[in-house]
Amino acid sequence: MALTQISVRGAREHNLKNVSIDIPRDTLTVITGLSGSGKSSLAFDTIYAEGQRRYVESLSAYARQFLELMQKPDVDHIEGLSPAISIEQKTTSRNPRSTVATVTEIYDYMRLLWARVGIPYSPATGLPISAQTVSQMVDRVLALPQGTRLYLLAPVVRGRKGEYRKELAEWQKAGFTRVRIDGELYEIDDAPALDKKYKHDIEVVVDRLVVGPDLATRLADSFETALKLADGLAYVDLVDTTVASATQFPSPSGEGLGEGNASTAPLPTLSPEGERASGMKGAGIPANRIVFSERFACPVSGFTIAEIEPRLFSFNAPQGACPACDGLGEKMLFDEDLVVPNHALSIKKGAVVPWAKSNPPSPYYMQVLGSLAREFDFDLETPWKDLPDEVRQIILHGTRGRPVTLRFVDGRKSYEVKKPFEGVIGNLNRRLLQTESAWMREELSKYQAAQPCEVCHGARLKPEALAVKVAMRDISSVTRLSVVDALAFFAALPADLTDQQNEIARAILKEIDERLGFLNNVGLDYLNLDRTSGTLSGGESQRIRLASQIGSGLSGVLYVLDEPSIGLHQRDNDMLLATLKRLRDLGNTVLVVEHDEDAIRTADYVIDMGPGAGVRGGHVVAHGTLDQLLASTGSITADYLNGTREVPVPAHRRKGSGKKLSVVGATANNLRDITATIPLGTFTCITGVSGSGKSSLTIDTLYAAAARTLNGARILAGKHDKITGLQHLDKVIDIDQSPIGRTPRSNPATYTGAFTQIRDWFAGLPEAQARGYKPGRFSFNVKGGRCEACTGDGLIKIEMHFLPDVYVQCDVCQGRRYNRETLEVKFKGHSIADVLDMTVEDAAEFFKAVPPIRDKMAMLVEVGLGYVKVGQQATTLSGGEAQRVKLAKELSRRATGNTLYILDEPTTGLHFDDVRKLLEVLHALVEQGNTVVVIEHNLDVIKTADWVIDLGPEGGVKGGEIVAVGTPETVAGTARSFTGRYLAPLLGVRGARGEAERVAAE
Repeated sequence: MALTQISVRGAREHNLKNVSIDIPRDTLTVITGLSGSGKSSLAFDTIYAEGQRRYVESLSAYARQFLELMQKPDVDHIEGLSPAISIEQKTTSRNPRSTVATVTEIYDYMRLLWARVGIPYSPATGLPISAQTVSQMVDRVLALPQGTRLYLLAPVVRGRKGEYRKELAEWQKAGFTRVRIDGELYEIDDAPALDKKYKHDIEVVVDRLVVGPDLATRLADSFETALKLADGLAYVDLVDTTVASATQFPSPSGEGLGEGNASTAPLPTLSPEGERASGMKGAGIPANRIVFSERFACPVSGFTIAEIEPRLFSFNAPQGACPACDGLGEKMLFDEDLVVPNHALSIKKGAVVPWAKSNPPSPYYMQVLGSLAREFDFDLETPWKDLPDEVRQIILHGTRGRPVTLRFVDGRKSYEVKKPFEGVIGNLNRRLLQTESAWMREELSKYQAAQPCEVCHGARLKPEALAVKVAMRDISSVTRLSVVDALAFFAALPADLTDQQNEIARAILKEIDERLGFLNNVGLDYLNLDRTSGTLSGGESQRIRLASQIGSGLSGVLYVLDEPSIGLHQRDNDMLLATLKRLRDLGNTVLVVEHDEDAIRTADYVIDMGPGAGVRGGHVVAHGTLDQLLASTGSITADYLNGTREVPVPAHRRKGSGKKLSVVGATANNLRDITATIPLGTFTCITGVSGSGKSSLTIDTLYAAAARTLNGARILAGKHDKITGLQHLDKVIDIDQSPIGRTPRSNPATYTGAFTQIRDWFAGLPEAQARGYKPGRFSFNVKGGRCEACTGDGLIKIEMHFLPDVYVQCDVCQGRRYNRETLEVKFKGHSIADVLDMTVEDAAEFFKAVPPIRDKMAMLVEVGLGYVKVGQQATTLSGGEAQRVKLAKELSRRATGNTLYILDEPTTGLHFDDVRKLLEVLHALVEQGNTVVVIEHNLDVIKTADWVIDLGPEGGVKGGEIVAVGTPETVAGTARSFTGRYLAPLLGVRGARGEAERVAAE
């Protein structure tokens, strides 16, 4: 009998209260509820963990040691599980070598396409490279100076793993006696045993020659032998420039080439430089080598491509990567704007930051700059921006070999030195190369920024790879296209190929088109294929993985997704939901943790967790179809869906303080020279479809420029003409979703500073003072008061080899982190371990008589984190929770009334009711005179804004414009705005939606 449901019985993971639920299989099921109500505990920590664990346990012990096996969740039993795949927000690689194209496997198919149907073009002539004949090869060698000694080699193994014992025996049997292995020459009898785990280069020595007038016939025979042996390739390695006697080499004889090689004549040796060059495994053609190919070579420049294989187009392999940047496409170089961040300062006042802030301050640098001022007639008091261009270049880049007189004073003695000046950047480069101090390298790296490689200009590949083109485009230029433009390119490609090429390319193009189509269908049409994974948002990376899974075509799988709608505009939500339904229709069970209203209304089955958060949650409040959810009485989610609860629209919009902040001429990324004005003292939303330029304007340009000016930050701002109005602000704060700590020892109490005050409070108790305990006694990070058996972790890690590591509770402190003596100090009957185990809400009540601690706890409650434990590990917090902890920390500081707060999608992971609470906090900040700028898609947030700047109209190259600006009502009435189209019904603005639909259709 086929299983029709997943039956969970007795789930108690984290805050789940013995939950039992039946989830229908092969459906799209949404798990919703308040933040902290137990959604992720049920979906990921219970159902996914058990599904993945059972699948991995079915593998052999050998296979299991390479896989991460999850711990068995706290649940009685689960039936009806399938192999589970988790698509979370934090799973995409941050490796700079990982791009959108590589993650989705599109680039793998592109490499195959260029290798099989690509045509190489000469960089010198621009003409297609034709195959070389043996006669052309002979003529090229005979053109070398008379007496040049050389080896003719057949490259039989090029960068491949193996032992090659059998092959070496076959070559010896064929009459060859010498080989070069990894750059070293050996008699075949003396060849070393090769390690099969490493890549090797093996070349058979076909002949040893001296260039002379009577060499043509022998050379032609040798070339034919080498080309046959190495599939159309041959190497000629020049031994040295010494003219050797021809008697050192055997003349051709009837004994054949193999016998000729067996001559007892002395074997010429490579120079050390030649040996090193020949040993450059795949890193480029050595200087003493000429590569010949029956396939591709330019007769004019001699430009040769040894082989056109997929690995030639890989920037992650030495065969294809640009040798200058190792395939990264960029280098970390000292940046003039980071060395001199404030052009309004003079040199004397510290314009040249690395020299002005040397530790300890060095009089040497100021004496050097003073000498330059005398030599080139400028004043150290002159602002940097007013110095002549030539002078600024000399200070930064030196005199380029021209000696200058430098005067120094050492105590009472003065002396002069005449030498070239290396420049500030030259000085920093030299210090970076010479220092052995990790601290100094880190300090100097603060003045570096990523800049395109000067050799490949960001293409990442060798010239040989870029010379191969399909439809007159190299592979790098196509990866720079957006998904939608790449779709158009590959759709039109068959018309540019011959019949034979189309036959080869048909299957490859089908795979590429499918994957591009999936990316387009999940709302990622604006992403460029060469975009690095590390720059993607959580929602974007999750949707890329979703597209990859659809491409795999699996069925009978349990997919568990964590808020895939993050960062997605309402317009693109329909495409995402259609994708999820397609995944379901393939025969899979799709389980989605989600707050989005459209997703809840589209689901086949809904599970609402609650009724509260943290210890007040962990129950199933309602479950069933949408109609059954709407009919339930105890569900807050149902109340918001029914309209009995809502986020209210403000009665009036703030006009602001009358002052303005303007970003003028912003052109970062896809911005099209726009000017955006934000009224100070308002709650402003930056909106627009995904990829329209919101982050480029708000984070890359506005925040970066404001942080440089107001906070003295050393970051580069996106290109813009100027920013006006910063004089009305005293600081700028960016509250993002990066973790508040990367170790389990970080927690909300340590991050907000409340833990310091809690420790001080316990140290001030009579019992602690009587024992002489200081605040450090109550820290689990230092020796003294912590449990040394577990070093303050509360858990002990047991390594289990091919089984997952087991964390067992410390049997000395029973997981309480502190030793017995420390825990004997109590306040109201609770030890410090008890306090760390309290929820924030309980801690606020517990310390209500201690204002410094109470206020910090109350602020965490205000931003909707009352359910989080005071000592909860930072690594277990979601991105949205981490962002709200940061917000609470900023709110607990004394407000100046002139602060600019910038938040990037603060509603991530928030339920309707939590959004309402968060908005109350943000609007309270504005009421104090501050300015809050929020990047947001959530319509409940946008409708409460005082001012909206809507970017678009589309994403990527079709975005970057300001589509609408003004109050939410103004934007809702703008036909060209997609945000306005969805905002209009909420604000009662008539006609806008229909007009927007008409414009979109056109």
